Amino acid sequence: MLNKLKKLDWGILLILIMLMIISTLAVRSATHGLAGYTNYDLKQLVFFAAGFVVAIGATLFDYRVILKGWHVLYGIGVLLLVLVYFFGAKINGARSWFSLGDLLSFQPAEFMKIILVLTLAVLMGRREGDRLSFRSDLLPIAAFSLLPFLLVMIQPDLGNAIIFVVIVLGMLWIGNVKYTHVLIGLAAVVGGLVLFVTLFNTFNTEIRDYLSSHDKEHWYKRINTYIHPETASDDDKHQSEKSLIAIGSGGLTGDGYMQGDSKNRKFIPYAYSDSIFVVIGEEFGFQGSAVLLLLYFLLIYRMIIIAFQCYDLKGSYIIIGVVSMFVFQIFQNIGMSIGLMPITGITLPFVSYGGTSLLLNMLSIGLVFSVKAHQEKYELV
Repeated sequence: MLNKLKKLDWGILLILIMLMIISTLAVRSATHGLAGYTNYDLKQLVFFAAGFVVAIGATLFDYRVILKGWHVLYGIGVLLLVLVYFFGAKINGARSWFSLGDLLSFQPAEFMKIILVLTLAVLMGRREGDRLSFRSDLLPIAAFSLLPFLLVMIQPDLGNAIIFVVIVLGMLWIGNVKYTHVLIGLAAVVGGLVLFVTLFNTFNTEIRDYLSSHDKEHWYKRINTYIHPETASDDDKHQSEKSLIAIGSGGLTGDGYMQGDSKNRKFIPYAYSDSIFVVIGEEFGFQGSAVLLLLYFLLIYRMIIIAFQCYDLKGSYIIIGVVSMFVFQIFQNIGMSIGLMPITGITLPFVSYGGTSLLLNMLSIGLVFSVKAHQEKYELV
């Protein structure tokens, strides 16, 4: 056990501690003076403490043993996605949460992201570095990825569904895919986006009426505000505009801790969670935002270094899957705060308030640590 703990990446642990401090301060500021949001900063510290325990526990557990039961985990993940559709709590128009009382809610899609990484690592690792074939490899990968993607889409949870796609693309990128398959995939993605925008513009009114009749009008508003901001109503784009104003007001050094302009922030929902970057940009300015981005860069850099040092390709694939997940979540969350990306419910890793997402992010780090700690040269899975 001690030998495995010695193999922990202390640089990553230090980065996580610094992110914990930033998160606690930002959550405290975002919830200051809000009725019903007392002690959220202390709760976040408790979540972090539990998260570190989870990460250390995952480090001590050999990831190759987990990979042997990937099919069981995949079945459990899919079953949870099915059950949440019928028995989950409906929050913000999406039935994607199991409510476990006032203390914690569990989102199966978050758990499924890790399971998908493990599943694809096994499927891709069977080739042992050889080029992936279309029939034997890409088709099974597509099938195992498409099922959870569709189950999450019908909840509906577009943000997490997109993350599934990003995980697949990120892992395939290093999976020795044939260039012809890459070109076909890129053409399909570009063609799909062009077709989507064309259909959205052509049948704009029909799409709006259909989504409104199915209690999904917020989907239309978010997409329309992103594609046609000039035609969106003030109510539809007030969140993105107020986010930009709040971040811009921070300037170089920020307005000061706990000095955020409540006049703008009160129009930004979930400032302690999805929109936590607005709080950091407003109160700590460009300098504080740059420090946060630097910490993320160092975190991703350290994980990529560990992936390069792996003897086991499956371990490398796991790390790249985790990296892909984190990179997109960081880009999407910050991008939507500064108007580069459409608004979604994707949280900022290790900074946004939340028990489920934080614990599962720490579990992902624990898998990275496990890969680093279990690279003995003996027969692998």
